[in-house]
Amino acid sequence: MLLFTIWPLFALILLGYVLRRAGFPSAGFWPAAEQLTYFVLFPALLVATLADAPVRDPGLLRLGGAAIATICLAAAALALARRGLPVPAARFGPALQGVVRFNTYLGLAVVASLAGTPGLERAAVYLAVAVPLVNVLSILALTDAHPARGPLTLLRTVLRNPLILACAAGFALALTGIGLPYGTGRFLDLLGQGSLPLGLLCVGAALRPAAIRRDIGVLAGLGALRLLAMPVLAALTGRLLGLGEAELLVLVVFSAIPTAPTSYVLTRQLKGDGTLMAGLVTAQTLAAVVTIPLVLTGLGIG
Repeated sequence: MLLFTIWPLFALILLGYVLRRAGFPSAGFWPAAEQLTYFVLFPALLVATLADAPVRDPGLLRLGGAAIATICLAAAALALARRGLPVPAARFGPALQGVVRFNTYLGLAVVASLAGTPGLERAAVYLAVAVPLVNVLSILALTDAHPARGPLTLLRTVLRNPLILACAAGFALALTGIGLPYGTGRFLDLLGQGSLPLGLLCVGAALRPAAIRRDIGVLAGLGALRLLAMPVLAALTGRLLGLGEAELLVLVVFSAIPTAPTSYVLTRQLKGDGTLMAGLVTAQTLAAVVTIPLVLTGLGIG
């Protein structure tokens, strides 16, 4: 049953890959579609979802704490492992992103399929906490490979992230009780509805199977950490903190999905190993077709 719920999402990813390979509608369409999704449609979904979310619910506070704990524990383990290996920042940055970052489009699509609107509300809270954290960790991991490093550079990069700004706006609307009056809620809902299918098509269009040929062992190891170890760590953390069923579902799903395609953009901007990052995105996305149903079933979630 879980497979039947999830496979249409991967069918959209496959369709995006096929369409890009076929040159339809054009080569310039996919970068434009990704920008539209990232800067307009997806932020609209987050604002609309968070504006009505029960952000004062103690369960959501525990979800935020569990998200921070899971991501920081994984990042700390990688940092400790790096001490005994001569890994430059250009490669450590992609490695860390391959373990702690997540494909937001796929995560929201899976949560929406399994838990509906309540799941999306909790997912928006998770993103409000996790998106700034993983961006900061990713930038720090790549810092040694970038000549213009410093706290101001880090702060500017984080505050320019449209997902972070959308989460902040949604939280402000929810906390003040203003909500989304005069039809703005419906407007943002309509925009947000296009974000998930278009986002998944863009994920497929960004796949680069040729990048898997290099560093197969590294890709397999990091893929196992991301797709298998991370959801187990998330489930343990969530249960220790007493998360409810819906919150635990969100925490595990976002820990079980592949790394984010936007990791490649950040890696290239900060002079990291773009080929390794492209390989991680592609290999994990392909493997997740099998691992997500396997992990959620094995952990009794979903």
